[in-house]
Amino acid sequence: MNLKQLAAATGVAYATARRRYEAGTLPVAAYRLGRLIMVGGPLTGAVPNAGQVVGHAGVSSAEQKPDLDRRIARVTVWATGQKLAVDRVASEVGSALDGHRKRFLALLRDPRVATIVVEHRDRFARFGVEYVEAALRAQGRRLLVVDPAEVDDDLVRDVSEILTSLCVRLYGRRVGARRARRAVEAVTEGLA
Repeated sequence: MNLKQLAAATGVAYATARRRYEAGTLPVAAYRLGRLIMVGGPLTGAVPNAGQVVGHAGVSSAEQKPDLDRRIARVTVWATGQKLAVDRVASEVGSALDGHRKRFLALLRDPRVATIVVEHRDRFARFGVEYVEAALRAQGRRLLVVDPAEVDDDLVRDVSEILTSLCVRLYGRRVGARRARRAVEAVTEGLA
């Protein structure tokens, strides 16, 4: 059952049910499946904060490294505001498109980590976040997102990052980034 159906069945407004989901106060287990919020059976005495709470922050390039400390601070402050004691923070420099980020993979492999707190879904993993969330949920773990709002107009940015990644593999880092930028400029000028 999805959250909208649960709200209708219990006589609660969908907006209220959505706020409760985002605050983590729904009386039932809930998880994201794409854009849907699915709800399962009632929680069976599960202790939501058992295990480590780890904040994850990352930037995609060394040029953005000064932003890393601000992102770590936002994740930590938000988690503390949610009454979660952050045990440690994992930070790294690497693209969310890269499937070989050591600290990210270490978080997913570590069964002691019960909760992973990230600032934005797309900073954790550009694609397949739903799969990561489902796998964590199946293990009794969870992914909390500080800013859950998804921006639909990020499609151009996503496509340009994919194009840059592919061009870098073909032509090398500098030339690939330059060619990708030119391709995006050509496409956006053609649309205008």
